[in-house]
Amino acid sequence: MDYIAQFKKEVTLILLSAGDSVRFSQDKLPKKQWLRIGNLPLWRYLVDVFRGFGFDQIFVMVSRDEYFYAQNFYENVFEGGQSRTQSILNALKLVQTEYVMFHDVARFHPQNDVIQALLEKGYRHRDLACIAPRMRVADTLYCEDGSYPKREDYWMIQTPQLSKASLLHQAMSRGEFSDESSAMSAFGKSVAYVEGSSLLHKLTYSSDLFFVAQTLPLASDETFVGGGVDIHGFEEGKQMVLCGVEIEDPRGFEAHSDGDVGIHSVIDACLGAIGGGDIGEWFPDHDMQYHQADSKILLQKIGKFINDVGYEVINLDLTILAQSPKISPYKQQMREKLASLLKIALHQVNIKATTGEGIGFVGREEGVCVLSHVSLRFKRWNEK
Repeated sequence: MDYIAQFKKEVTLILLSAGDSVRFSQDKLPKKQWLRIGNLPLWRYLVDVFRGFGFDQIFVMVSRDEYFYAQNFYENVFEGGQSRTQSILNALKLVQTEYVMFHDVARFHPQNDVIQALLEKGYRHRDLACIAPRMRVADTLYCEDGSYPKREDYWMIQTPQLSKASLLHQAMSRGEFSDESSAMSAFGKSVAYVEGSSLLHKLTYSSDLFFVAQTLPLASDETFVGGGVDIHGFEEGKQMVLCGVEIEDPRGFEAHSDGDVGIHSVIDACLGAIGGGDIGEWFPDHDMQYHQADSKILLQKIGKFINDVGYEVINLDLTILAQSPKISPYKQQMREKLASLLKIALHQVNIKATTGEGIGFVGREEGVCVLSHVSLRFKRWNEK
Protein backbone atom coordinates (compact mmCIF):
# COMPACT_ATOMS: atom_id res chain seq x y z
CA MET A 1 0.00 0.00 0.00
CA ASP A 2 2.98 2.32 -0.46
CA TYR A 3 1.18 4.01 -3.32
CA ILE A 4 -1.60 5.06 -0.92
CA ALA A 5 0.94 6.64 1.42
CA GLN A 6 2.35 8.49 -1.57
CA PHE A 7 -1.13 9.56 -2.69
CA LYS A 8 -1.79 11.08 0.74
CA LYS A 9 0.86 13.68 -0.07
CA GLU A 10 -1.52 14.95 -2.76
CA VAL A 11 -4.30 15.36 -0.19
CA THR A 12 -4.92 18.17 2.31
CA LEU A 13 -7.13 17.16 5.20
CA ILE A 14 -9.54 19.78 6.58
CA LEU A 15 -11.37 19.36 9.88
CA LEU A 16 -14.56 21.42 10.02
CA SER A 17 -15.04 22.78 13.54
CA ALA A 18 -16.68 26.19 13.09
CA GLY A 19 -20.30 25.27 13.80
CA ASP A 20 -22.41 26.92 16.50
CA SER A 21 -23.49 23.53 17.94
CA VAL A 22 -26.99 24.81 18.76
CA ARG A 23 -28.72 21.41 18.72
CA PHE A 24 -26.09 19.90 21.00
CA SER A 25 -25.16 22.66 23.44
CA GLN A 26 -28.19 22.51 25.68
CA ASP A 27 -28.27 22.53 29.49
CA LYS A 28 -24.82 24.14 29.86
CA LEU A 29 -23.03 21.62 27.63
CA PRO A 30 -19.97 22.94 25.77
CA LYS A 31 -19.90 23.16 22.02
CA LYS A 32 -19.41 19.60 20.81
CA GLN A 33 -16.09 20.40 19.12
CA TRP A 34 -14.77 21.52 22.52
CA LEU A 35 -15.74 18.44 24.50
CA ARG A 36 -12.62 17.40 26.36
CA ILE A 37 -11.15 14.07 25.35
CA GLY A 38 -8.59 13.63 28.08
CA ASN A 39 -7.25 17.19 28.25
CA LEU A 40 -7.66 17.98 24.56
CA PRO A 41 -10.69 19.48 22.83
CA LEU A 42 -12.35 16.99 20.48
CA TRP A 43 -11.17 18.79 17.35
CA ARG A 44 -7.54 18.73 18.55
CA TYR A 45 -7.84 15.09 19.55
CA LEU A 46 -8.92 14.33 15.98
CA VAL A 47 -5.85 16.09 14.59
CA ASP A 48 -3.76 13.46 16.37
CA VAL A 49 -6.02 10.65 15.13
CA PHE A 50 -5.58 11.72 11.51
CA ARG A 51 -1.86 12.18 12.01
CA GLY A 52 -1.84 8.57 13.12
CA PHE A 53 -3.55 7.69 9.85
CA GLY A 54 -0.60 9.23 8.00
CA PHE A 55 -1.88 12.69 7.04
CA ASP A 56 0.74 15.45 7.16
CA GLN A 57 -1.22 18.46 5.90
CA ILE A 58 -4.07 19.08 8.34
CA PHE A 59 -5.95 22.36 8.67
CA VAL A 60 -8.76 23.10 11.15
CA MET A 61 -11.52 25.61 10.49
CA VAL A 62 -12.89 27.23 13.66
CA SER A 63 -15.34 30.04 14.39
CA ARG A 64 -14.15 33.63 14.46
CA ASP A 65 -14.86 33.91 18.21
CA GLU A 66 -12.65 30.88 18.94
CA TYR A 67 -9.87 31.53 16.43
CA PHE A 68 -7.30 33.16 18.74
CA TYR A 69 -7.99 30.78 21.61
CA ALA A 70 -7.74 27.71 19.35
CA GLN A 71 -4.19 28.72 18.43
CA ASN A 72 -3.19 27.69 21.95
CA PHE A 73 -3.74 24.09 20.87
CA TYR A 74 -2.66 23.90 17.20
CA GLU A 75 -0.84 26.12 14.75
CA ASN A 76 -2.85 25.37 11.60
CA VAL A 77 -6.22 26.80 12.61
CA PHE A 78 -8.12 29.22 10.39
CA GLU A 79 -11.39 31.12 10.46
CA GLY A 80 -14.39 29.29 9.13
CA GLY A 81 -17.62 30.87 7.98
CA GLN A 82 -21.23 31.25 9.06
CA SER A 83 -22.18 28.06 7.21
CA ARG A 84 -20.53 24.77 6.33
CA THR A 85 -20.31 25.87 2.70
CA GLN A 86 -18.56 29.12 3.64
CA SER A 87 -16.12 27.26 5.87
CA ILE A 88 -15.26 24.96 2.97
CA LEU A 89 -14.74 27.91 0.64
CA ASN A 90 -12.47 29.59 3.21
CA ALA A 91 -10.50 26.37 3.59
CA LEU A 92 -10.10 25.86 -0.15
CA LYS A 93 -8.20 29.16 -0.35
CA LEU A 94 -5.47 27.49 1.72
CA VAL A 95 -5.21 24.26 -0.24
CA GLN A 96 -2.19 23.78 -2.50
CA THR A 97 -2.71 20.08 -3.26
CA GLU A 98 -4.78 18.55 -6.06
CA TYR A 99 -7.09 16.75 -3.65
CA VAL A 100 -8.79 17.77 -0.44
CA MET A 101 -10.51 15.64 2.19
CA PHE A 102 -13.08 17.29 4.47
CA HIS A 103 -14.17 15.71 7.73
CA ASP A 104 -16.78 16.94 10.20
CA VAL A 105 -15.46 17.00 13.77
CA ALA A 106 -18.93 15.87 14.83
CA ARG A 107 -18.02 12.43 13.46
CA PHE A 108 -15.86 11.74 16.47
CA HIS A 109 -14.66 8.23 15.59
CA PRO A 110 -13.08 8.29 12.08
CA GLN A 111 -12.42 4.86 10.58
CA ASN A 112 -9.11 4.18 8.86
CA ASP A 113 -10.58 1.42 6.70
CA VAL A 114 -13.11 3.88 5.24
CA ILE A 115 -10.37 6.43 4.65
CA GLN A 116 -8.19 3.81 2.95
CA ALA A 117 -11.11 2.88 0.69
CA LEU A 118 -11.58 6.55 -0.28
CA LEU A 119 -7.90 6.95 -1.09
CA GLU A 120 -7.77 3.66 -2.99
CA LYS A 121 -10.68 4.64 -5.23
CA GLY A 122 -9.34 8.17 -5.67
CA TYR A 123 -5.92 6.86 -6.69
CA ARG A 124 -7.33 4.34 -9.17
CA HIS A 125 -10.02 6.59 -10.66
CA ARG A 126 -8.50 10.01 -11.23
CA ASP A 127 -11.51 11.05 -13.30
CA LEU A 128 -13.77 11.13 -10.24
CA ALA A 129 -14.53 14.57 -8.82
CA CYS A 130 -15.73 13.39 -5.42
CA ILE A 131 -15.84 10.17 -3.40
CA ALA A 132 -17.98 9.80 -0.28
CA PRO A 133 -18.78 7.06 2.22
CA ARG A 134 -22.40 5.95 2.33
CA MET A 135 -24.58 3.56 4.29
CA ARG A 136 -28.01 2.16 3.61
CA VAL A 137 -30.87 3.42 5.74
CA ALA A 138 -31.78 0.79 8.35
CA ASP A 139 -35.03 2.23 9.71
CA THR A 140 -38.46 2.55 8.20
CA LEU A 141 -38.95 5.90 6.46
CA TYR A 142 -42.06 8.03 6.73
CA CYS A 143 -42.94 11.23 4.82
CA GLU A 144 -45.28 13.99 5.99
CA ASP A 145 -47.54 13.26 3.03
CA GLY A 146 -48.31 9.91 4.68
CA SER A 147 -46.21 7.78 2.35
CA TYR A 148 -43.61 5.19 3.33
CA PRO A 149 -40.72 5.28 0.84
CA LYS A 150 -38.76 2.11 0.19
CA ARG A 151 -35.74 2.35 2.46
CA GLU A 152 -33.77 0.25 -0.03
CA ASP A 153 -33.74 3.32 -2.30
CA TYR A 154 -32.09 5.60 0.28
CA TRP A 155 -28.56 6.06 1.57
CA MET A 156 -26.94 8.12 4.32
CA ILE A 157 -23.85 10.08 3.26
CA GLN A 158 -20.99 10.43 5.75
CA THR A 159 -17.61 12.12 6.02
CA PRO A 160 -14.72 12.28 5.34
CA GLN A 161 -15.14 12.89 1.61
CA LEU A 162 -12.36 13.11 -0.97
CA SER A 163 -12.67 15.76 -3.69
CA LYS A 164 -10.65 17.47 -6.40
CA ALA A 165 -9.96 20.86 -4.83
CA SER A 166 -10.38 23.06 -7.91
CA LEU A 167 -13.67 21.44 -8.94
CA LEU A 168 -15.00 21.59 -5.40
CA HIS A 169 -14.35 25.32 -5.24
CA GLN A 170 -16.36 25.84 -8.42
CA ALA A 171 -19.19 23.63 -7.16
CA MET A 172 -19.41 25.17 -3.69
CA SER A 173 -19.38 28.70 -5.13
CA ARG A 174 -22.79 28.07 -6.71
CA GLY A 175 -24.83 28.07 -3.48
CA GLU A 176 -25.30 26.51 -0.05
CA PHE A 177 -24.88 22.75 0.18
CA SER A 178 -25.04 20.23 3.02
CA ASP A 179 -21.90 18.44 1.85
CA GLU A 180 -19.37 18.14 -0.94
CA SER A 181 -21.02 15.26 -2.80
CA SER A 182 -24.32 17.15 -3.16
CA ALA A 183 -22.47 20.22 -4.44
CA MET A 184 -20.49 18.20 -6.98
CA SER A 185 -23.64 16.40 -8.14
CA ALA A 186 -25.49 19.70 -8.60
CA PHE A 187 -22.48 20.93 -10.58
CA GLY A 188 -22.81 17.92 -12.90
CA LYS A 189 -19.58 16.29 -11.79
CA SER A 190 -18.88 12.61 -11.16
CA VAL A 191 -19.50 11.35 -7.61
CA ALA A 192 -18.63 7.84 -6.44
CA TYR A 193 -19.09 6.06 -3.15
CA VAL A 194 -17.44 3.61 -0.82
CA GLU A 195 -18.98 1.62 2.01
CA GLY A 196 -19.37 3.76 5.11
CA SER A 197 -19.45 2.63 8.73
CA SER A 198 -21.95 2.69 11.58
CA LEU A 199 -18.97 3.72 13.73
CA LEU A 200 -18.97 7.06 11.92
CA HIS A 201 -21.77 8.13 14.22
CA LYS A 202 -22.44 11.87 14.16
CA LEU A 203 -22.54 13.81 17.42
CA THR A 204 -25.65 15.94 17.02
CA TYR A 205 -27.69 15.82 20.23
CA SER A 206 -26.71 15.48 23.88
CA SER A 207 -28.08 11.93 23.85
CA ASP A 208 -25.27 11.03 21.43
CA LEU A 209 -22.82 11.43 24.32
CA PHE A 210 -23.64 7.81 25.18
CA PHE A 211 -21.75 6.73 22.05
CA VAL A 212 -18.86 9.10 22.70
CA ALA A 213 -18.43 7.70 26.21
CA GLN A 214 -18.28 4.16 24.84
CA THR A 215 -15.60 5.11 22.34
CA LEU A 216 -13.33 7.93 23.53
CA PRO A 217 -11.47 8.78 26.75
CA LEU A 218 -13.41 10.86 29.25
CA ALA A 219 -12.48 14.39 30.27
CA SER A 220 -9.44 14.83 32.49
CA ASP A 221 -10.08 15.73 36.13
CA GLU A 222 -7.50 18.56 36.10
CA THR A 223 -8.24 21.81 37.94
CA PHE A 224 -7.29 25.24 36.57
CA VAL A 225 -6.80 28.36 38.69
CA GLY A 226 -6.72 31.96 37.49
CA GLY A 227 -6.10 35.25 39.24
CA GLY A 228 -7.22 38.75 38.36
CA VAL A 229 -6.63 42.21 39.75
CA ASP A 230 -8.08 45.54 38.73
CA ILE A 231 -7.82 49.09 40.07
CA HIS A 232 -9.91 52.14 39.26
CA GLY A 233 -9.90 55.65 40.60
CA PHE A 234 -13.05 57.58 41.39
CA GLU A 235 -14.97 59.90 39.07
CA GLU A 236 -17.40 62.45 40.48
CA GLY A 237 -20.98 62.38 39.24
CA LYS A 238 -20.88 58.87 37.77
CA GLN A 239 -23.00 55.95 38.96
CA MET A 240 -20.89 53.54 40.99
CA VAL A 241 -21.30 49.90 39.98
CA LEU A 242 -19.33 47.20 41.79
CA CYS A 243 -19.67 43.46 41.14
CA GLY A 244 -22.76 44.25 39.07
CA VAL A 245 -24.50 46.11 41.91
CA GLU A 246 -25.30 49.84 41.99
CA ILE A 247 -23.74 51.50 45.06
CA GLU A 248 -25.08 54.62 46.74
CA ASP A 249 -22.14 57.00 46.38
CA PRO A 250 -21.64 60.39 44.66
CA ARG A 251 -18.72 58.92 42.73
CA GLY A 252 -18.35 56.18 40.18
CA PHE A 253 -15.23 54.63 38.70
CA GLU A 254 -13.12 56.36 36.11
CA ALA A 255 -12.94 54.05 33.09
CA HIS A 256 -13.79 53.62 29.39
CA SER A 257 -16.64 51.29 30.38
CA ASP A 258 -18.86 51.56 33.47
CA GLY A 259 -15.67 50.87 35.44
CA ASP A 260 -16.95 47.88 37.44
CA VAL A 261 -13.60 47.06 39.00
CA GLY A 262 -14.97 43.87 40.58
CA ILE A 263 -16.27 42.33 37.38
CA HIS A 264 -13.14 43.38 35.48
CA SER A 265 -11.06 41.50 38.03
CA VAL A 266 -13.29 38.42 37.68
CA ILE A 267 -13.02 38.50 33.89
CA ASP A 268 -9.23 38.51 34.09
CA ALA A 269 -9.28 35.63 36.57
CA CYS A 270 -11.51 33.55 34.28
CA LEU A 271 -9.39 34.28 31.22
CA GLY A 272 -6.25 33.47 33.18
CA ALA A 273 -7.58 30.06 34.19
CA ILE A 274 -8.20 29.00 30.57
CA GLY A 275 -5.16 30.72 29.04
CA GLY A 276 -7.45 33.13 27.22
CA GLY A 277 -5.52 36.39 27.43
CA ASP A 278 -6.81 39.40 29.36
CA ILE A 279 -9.72 41.81 29.43
CA GLY A 280 -7.86 44.45 27.38
CA GLU A 281 -7.45 42.02 24.50
CA TRP A 282 -11.12 41.07 24.51
CA PHE A 283 -12.59 44.53 25.17
CA PRO A 284 -10.02 47.20 24.17
CA ASP A 285 -10.43 50.60 25.83
CA HIS A 286 -9.85 52.30 22.48
CA ASP A 287 -12.86 50.53 20.92
CA MET A 288 -15.90 52.81 21.04
CA GLN A 289 -18.34 49.89 21.16
CA TYR A 290 -17.20 49.41 24.77
CA HIS A 291 -17.53 53.07 25.76
CA GLN A 292 -19.70 53.14 28.89
CA ALA A 293 -20.26 49.39 28.36
CA ASP A 294 -22.20 47.44 30.95
CA SER A 295 -19.58 45.14 32.50
CA LYS A 296 -22.26 42.58 33.37
CA ILE A 297 -22.72 41.94 29.66
CA LEU A 298 -18.97 41.55 29.23
CA LEU A 299 -18.82 38.95 32.02
CA GLN A 300 -21.75 37.07 30.52
CA LYS A 301 -19.86 36.89 27.24
CA ILE A 302 -16.77 35.51 28.96
CA GLY A 303 -18.88 33.07 30.98
CA LYS A 304 -20.49 31.74 27.80
CA PHE A 305 -17.10 31.41 26.14
CA ILE A 306 -15.73 29.45 29.10
CA ASN A 307 -18.67 27.07 28.83
CA ASP A 308 -18.46 26.83 25.03
CA VAL A 309 -14.81 25.74 25.09
CA GLY A 310 -15.40 23.04 27.67
CA TYR A 311 -14.95 24.43 31.20
CA GLU A 312 -17.17 24.92 34.24
CA VAL A 313 -16.57 27.12 37.29
CA ILE A 314 -15.81 25.40 40.60
CA ASN A 315 -15.61 28.50 42.75
CA LEU A 316 -14.91 32.23 42.70
CA ASP A 317 -13.29 34.22 45.53
CA LEU A 318 -12.93 38.01 45.60
CA THR A 319 -11.15 40.40 47.93
CA ILE A 320 -12.28 44.03 47.70
CA LEU A 321 -9.86 46.66 49.01
CA ALA A 322 -11.82 49.86 49.68
CA GLN A 323 -11.64 52.53 52.36
CA SER A 324 -14.92 53.71 50.92
CA PRO A 325 -17.59 52.88 50.06
CA LYS A 326 -18.56 50.40 52.75
CA ILE A 327 -18.90 46.98 51.15
CA SER A 328 -20.66 44.95 53.85
CA PRO A 329 -24.21 46.24 53.08
CA TYR A 330 -23.84 45.02 49.48
CA LYS A 331 -21.86 41.78 49.83
CA GLN A 332 -24.78 39.37 49.63
CA GLN A 333 -26.30 41.18 46.66
CA MET A 334 -22.90 41.11 44.92
CA ARG A 335 -22.56 37.36 45.48
CA GLU A 336 -26.01 36.77 44.06
CA LYS A 337 -25.29 38.92 41.02
CA LEU A 338 -21.97 37.23 40.21
CA ALA A 339 -23.46 33.77 40.68
CA SER A 340 -26.31 34.68 38.33
CA LEU A 341 -24.00 36.13 35.67
CA LEU A 342 -21.75 33.04 35.69
CA LYS A 343 -24.70 30.63 36.06
CA ILE A 344 -23.29 28.99 39.16
CA ALA A 345 -24.66 28.40 42.67
CA LEU A 346 -24.44 31.02 45.38
CA HIS A 347 -22.20 28.84 47.54
CA GLN A 348 -19.60 28.87 44.76
CA VAL A 349 -19.03 32.63 45.20
CA ASN A 350 -17.27 34.25 48.15
CA ILE A 351 -16.56 37.95 48.72
CA LYS A 352 -14.24 39.42 51.32
CA ALA A 353 -13.63 43.12 51.97
CA THR A 354 -10.97 45.10 53.77
CA THR A 355 -9.93 48.72 54.07
CA GLY A 356 -6.54 50.26 53.39
CA GLU A 357 -6.18 51.28 57.04
CA GLY A 358 -5.52 54.81 55.79
CA ILE A 359 -2.46 53.66 53.85
CA GLY A 360 -1.81 54.04 50.12
CA PHE A 361 -4.24 55.08 47.40
CA VAL A 362 -6.99 52.88 48.86
CA GLY A 363 -6.50 54.30 52.34
CA ARG A 364 -6.53 57.83 50.93
CA GLU A 365 -9.89 57.06 49.26
CA GLU A 366 -8.51 57.61 45.76
CA GLY A 367 -9.89 54.38 44.32
CA VAL A 368 -10.75 50.71 44.79
CA CYS A 369 -8.77 47.54 44.08
CA VAL A 370 -10.26 44.05 43.64
CA LEU A 371 -8.40 40.75 43.57
CA SER A 372 -10.14 37.65 42.23
CA HIS A 373 -9.32 33.97 42.10
CA VAL A 374 -11.34 31.40 40.17
CA SER A 375 -10.96 27.65 39.80
CA LEU A 376 -12.31 25.75 36.81
CA ARG A 377 -12.47 22.18 35.60
CA PHE A 378 -13.39 20.47 32.37
CA LYS A 379 -17.11 19.94 31.94
CA ARG A 380 -18.02 16.39 33.00
CA TRP A 381 -19.89 15.71 29.77
CA ASN A 382 -20.18 11.99 30.49
CA GLU A 383 -22.38 12.81 33.49
CA LYS A 384 -25.12 14.29 31.29
